Amino acid sequence: MSPPTPPPLTRWGHVWRYLLTILISAFAWSELAVWQWQNARVWFWLDLVIGLAALVIVGWRRRFPVTVATVTALASAASGSVGGPATLALFSLATRRRWREILPLAVLAFVCGLLLIRVEGPPQVDAVVVLPTMAAVIGVTIGWGMFVGSRRELMQTLRERARTAETEQEARVAQARTTERARIAREMHDVLAHRISLVTMHAGALTYRRDLSSEQVHETAGLIRDTAHQALTDLREVLGVLREDSGDATPELPQPDASDLPALFEEARRNGMHLQVETCDVSLGDVPPTIGRAAYRVIQEGLTNARKHAPDTLVSVTVTGRAGEELRVQVRNHLLLGETLGVPVSGLGLVGLRERAELAGGRLSHRVEDHTFVLEVTLPWPT
Repeated sequence: MSPPTPPPLTRWGHVWRYLLTILISAFAWSELAVWQWQNARVWFWLDLVIGLAALVIVGWRRRFPVTVATVTALASAASGSVGGPATLALFSLATRRRWREILPLAVLAFVCGLLLIRVEGPPQVDAVVVLPTMAAVIGVTIGWGMFVGSRRELMQTLRERARTAETEQEARVAQARTTERARIAREMHDVLAHRISLVTMHAGALTYRRDLSSEQVHETAGLIRDTAHQALTDLREVLGVLREDSGDATPELPQPDASDLPALFEEARRNGMHLQVETCDVSLGDVPPTIGRAAYRVIQEGLTNARKHAPDTLVSVTVTGRAGEELRVQVRNHLLLGETLGVPVSGLGLVGLRERAELAGGRLSHRVEDHTFVLEVTLPWPT
C-alpha cells in the first residue's frame, strides 16, 4: 500500500515548522557553537553555512524524503546546526511508516551524531549524558512521525470510504430512479391501455359505420364518455398509489386482484368482445393479492391486445392452479387476417408484464401457434 499523501501545508504550517526547526538547531548547537567560536572559528562559520543549506534542502523533504533525510543525517556528522533540519527530515520520513527506510536512517543519524561528539566535539562534552539523550530524541522523533503518519492514513481511509459511500449512494439513487420510472410506466400502461383501447374501438366504429342511427351514435358517444371518465378515475388512483407506495410488492389499495376478474370479464362482454372464460374450479377469492394482481394485469393486457389487433375474434381465458403449486393464466385469440383499427403498437405492455411476473417470482411467455396468439403466465401460489 502506498504511503498516505500528506495534506498541503498552509503558510502558517510552514512558518511554525521552520521556527521549531531553528529552535531545535539552536538548542543542539549552542554548546558546540561556543567551543567552535573560541577554538575553531572557521569551523563555526562552516557549521553555520551547512546548517543554512540544510534548512533550504529540507524544503524538498516531501518530494524526496529518503534523499533529504540521508543528506541531512550525513551533514550532522560535521555540523551541529543541522540538528533541526535533520530532525524535521527524519520526522517527515517516519510519517511514511516504512521500516526499511526508517531503521537505516535512524542508525545513520545516531552514528553521525556520535562522530560529531567523539571526533570533532569539545572535550568537555559528557558522552554518557549526550548519547542517551540523542537516542531518545531520535526515538521520539520517529515515534511522533509514525503517529502522525498513522493518523494521516486513517483520515485518508475515512475520506476514501466517504467518497465510496457517496458514489454508491448516487448509484443506488440512480437505480431507484430507474426502477421507479419503470414501475410508473408499467402501472400507467396497465391501467390506461385497457380503457383507451375501448375508446379507440368505439370511436373507430363511429368513424367507419355510416349506417348508425342517431340513437346508436348517442349511445356509443355516451359509452366513450363513460370509458374516458373511468380512465381518468383509474389514472387518479394509480397516481395516488405511486405517490404513497415506495415498493411494488405490497401496493396500497385500491388495486385490482383476482377477485376483480369477473367484473373485468363482464366489462369486456358489455363492450362487445366475444369472450370465453374457464376457471377450472379455481377459487379466485383465495388467490393472494400480489399474485392475483399480476394475473389480473396479464388478462387485462391480453384482452387489450386482442381488442386492438384482432377485434371481433373469439378470446378465450383459462385460469388453472391450486394453492401450494402454481397459478397459470392463458389468454388466446385468433390472429386477424384483415386490417385492424390502426391503433399504434408499442410493445411496452408485454415488457411490463414480464417485469411484473418476474417481480412476483413467476415467468411469462407469448407465442403464435395455429394462427393463434397465446399469452401465458405462471405464478407461484404459496400455501
